[in-house]
Order: sequence, then C-alpha cells, then structure tokens
Amino acid sequence: MVAVSNVRKTFTTRRKTVVAVDNVSFTVEPGMIYGLLGPNGAGKTTMLRCIATLLTPDSGTISVDGLNASSNAREIRDRVGFLTGDMKLSGNLTPRELLRFFGELNHMELDTIRQRVQHLSGYLGMDEFLDRPMAKLSSGMKQKTAIAVSLIHDPQIIIFDEPTAGLDLLAAKTVADFLHDFRERGRTVLLSTHIMSEAEKLCDTIGILLDGALVAEGSRAQLMERYDKPSLEEVFFSLALERGGEKNDTR
Repeated sequence: MVAVSNVRKTFTTRRKTVVAVDNVSFTVEPGMIYGLLGPNGAGKTTMLRCIATLLTPDSGTISVDGLNASSNAREIRDRVGFLTGDMKLSGNLTPRELLRFFGELNHMELDTIRQRVQHLSGYLGMDEFLDRPMAKLSSGMKQKTAIAVSLIHDPQIIIFDEPTAGLDLLAAKTVADFLHDFRERGRTVLLSTHIMSEAEKLCDTIGILLDGALVAEGSRAQLMERYDKPSLEEVFFSLALERGGEKNDTR
C-alpha cells in the first residue's frame, strides 16, 4: 500500500520558488491501479519521484508498505519498481546484459538474476530479442526491456511515469496488459498520464492533478456523477477552467 499525506514539494531558482506538489494526499491499496491524470508540468513526475524516494518532500509524509519514506528509503526501493520516461535504453548492451546489471545494482545473487531474467523474458515475450543490442530494437521491445528492468527485483509496488508515451498501439497494449495482470496478482500499481483515454482504460481510481494540487479523485463513473458531466474529459476541462479562474481571482 502507498499512503501520501499532505505532501508538498518546491523547487527554488534564482528568480522564484515553484510549488511542484501542493499538499497532496491519496492512498493506493494492493490490487488497485491508481492514476494521476494531469497536463505536463502538473507535478505528476515530482510526486512519483517522492514516492520512489528519489526526491525528498519539503513537508508531509509518505508511507510505502508501512515504511516511512524519509527514514526507510533503502527498504522502500527494494519494494518498488519505478519506470520513468527518462530511462533511455540504447547502445550495444543487450536486454540480458542490462537486466543482469540492474539485478546486481539491487544486490541480487547471480542465480536469482538468471531465474528472474528467464521468467521475465517468457512473461513479456522477450525471448526473440533478449540477446540483441538495444540499438537494434523497436520502441515496443525497448519498452518491454524497461518494464523488465523495473521488475527484475520482483517488487510489490510498481510506479510508472507516462508508461505509454511515444509507443505505437501494439506496444501500448503490451503495457496495458501487463498492468492489468499485475493488478490481478494483488500488486499495487501507481501511474501518471496526460492521456485521457489511458486513464479511463487503465485506472480503477483517478486523481486529477492541476498546478501541483489534487483537485478531484474517484473512479471514472464517480467523477462523472459528482460533477454531472457526460465524460471524464468534460470533468477534467471543467476543473481546469475552475482552477484557472481561482488563480486569476487571487492576482
């Protein structure tokens, strides 16, 4: 389980302080796919990096499987698989070599790594390209490899930042099938997306993030009923306009 309580994160430049995450709270239960939906720059990536212990919040608390993120970062990283769009896999290394490298980074025994590589290769359909250089792989093959890297240590919690960005339809379906299977096995899934249809198809619960603030939360059906709108898209744009109006009123 992931529990986020009143988390705030700012970044300071020479000119100003930017509030990336503004007192956000939510909970993700095992067997659930929770999606943070928002435009680019809404704070989604920052929030996920705080949960993955790659960033430290200014205030608030984050709990992962009952462990406090500020004092148990190493233990949390053992439990979390984090896939980010920044993971640019290329070059002459093969998927098998990359998986061994990341397995060793996670302090895994070589025999365990070999077993996990064999399992993940079969599970994700990687056998045909497991020993081909990354530079010669398609975008879908690279995404499967990135997923395998995130899962090499068999995490209980998977965090995906924009998991289908830049993928073709077949590769995107591979990601969607994997996430649903992961949920069916009782794992905890948290992802971010700016794609409305992706949030609708993948997520059990959707948290709408605007300007760093969580402005609404619920299933697609709950959000449509609560805001009396015919679609999630209409809900989102209504909240965005409302949020923009509130900001203008404070100037």
